Amino acid sequence: MPTHYDQDAYAWALEQAALLRAGKLDQIDIEHVADEIENMGRGERRALISQMTRLLMHLLKWDHQPERRSRNWRLSIEDAQAKVARLLEDNPSLKTSRPELMAIAYEDARRAAAIETNMEPNTFPQKCLYRFDDAMVLAPLEH
Repeated sequence: MPTHYDQDAYAWALEQAALLRAGKLDQIDIEHVADEIENMGRGERRALISQMTRLLMHLLKWDHQPERRSRNWRLSIEDAQAKVARLLEDNPSLKTSRPELMAIAYEDARRAAAIETNMEPNTFPQKCLYRFDDAMVLAPLEH
């Protein structure tokens, strides 16, 4: 008896994969398989926004708290840059969405930077002043 999607997603996914590999296309839960594929794509987009947010938050902190600059902050910036680059390498179609994704990430980064620095949100510019390419090559030197 087939596993229902809502009862055990993991077992359902394994069954669907086995059916696909066996060529039993008439038994595939097409609607849910399509939903899962779309969700997978959205997950990659969310992962990219998350790493862009992390990168922008650290750049904001770096620029607005020069007295607190540290090796850890620099390494966090470099790590976020590497993860953004890897996500874009794995998902090249997301490259065309960089301006939109940067804008979304900046809103989150601005809020996170305010929380982490204990500064007012309006301390940070309303609009992102970092161009994607600059944020990706910026390698702050230790202070």
